[in-house]
Amino acid sequence: MTMKIATYNVNGINGRLPVLLKWLDQSKPDIVCLQELKAPQEKFPIEEINAAGYQAIWKGQKSWNGVAILSRGYEITEVQNSLPGNPDDVQSRYIEAIINKVVICCLYLPNGNPYPSEKFEYKLEWIKRLKKRAKQLIKMDLPAIIIGDFNIIPKEIDVYKPEKWTNDALFRKEVRKAFSDLQKQGWIDTIRLLNPDKQIFTFWDYMYKSYDRNAGIRLDHILLSPYLSSSIDHCGIDSEVRGWEKTSDHAPVWISLKK
Repeated sequence: MTMKIATYNVNGINGRLPVLLKWLDQSKPDIVCLQELKAPQEKFPIEEINAAGYQAIWKGQKSWNGVAILSRGYEITEVQNSLPGNPDDVQSRYIEAIINKVVICCLYLPNGNPYPSEKFEYKLEWIKRLKKRAKQLIKMDLPAIIIGDFNIIPKEIDVYKPEKWTNDALFRKEVRKAFSDLQKQGWIDTIRLLNPDKQIFTFWDYMYKSYDRNAGIRLDHILLSPYLSSSIDHCGIDSEVRGWEKTSDHAPVWISLKK
């Protein structure tokens, strides 16, 4: 028995709902973390999600951001729907729940562009808060997953033509170091662990026929706590979804864990 856990930046849940529902029907993940809902709380399509066999919790925001966790066959217990550490931060970028005794931390980390800017400083501050929460989970020695659109390209292998990205907020040395710091805490970059030398992308810009040329970047990550290291089964990127009509610029990313 395995449990399939996925992340998908939908880039507007209502506009992309047919794509999401088609993918859910084909892929049948047990747990799904969604980002960039771009919908206020009351506009989340819960009836359609329920009809597809999923229950959900979500934190919406008008026009921007927004995160959700979907579950098929497991109860969802919400832990918190904002990242601790800054009560003035009103952006909907983090939701945390317990599903099947696993802590699921779904995030949509700030983009941070342009560099330098207040947006980049906000990104670094947000990362600092994330690292603090991540460290708490490691200390608790729990089965936990930090999953979502990190807006961080960890290494040169994760980007088409890395030399063009040196001063982009997705690839700046500060954010790459932060990703490395999470790994030093013990978090396992599962996709890279299972594909140590393979160039893998999860995002292709709509411009310049990026998907057709496979000119992509890897932004969507699934980090496992050490507690789950022995449960890792396999993983995948459903990159064909990026080629569907009226689709997101991200592809779904998933792992399966042995129960």
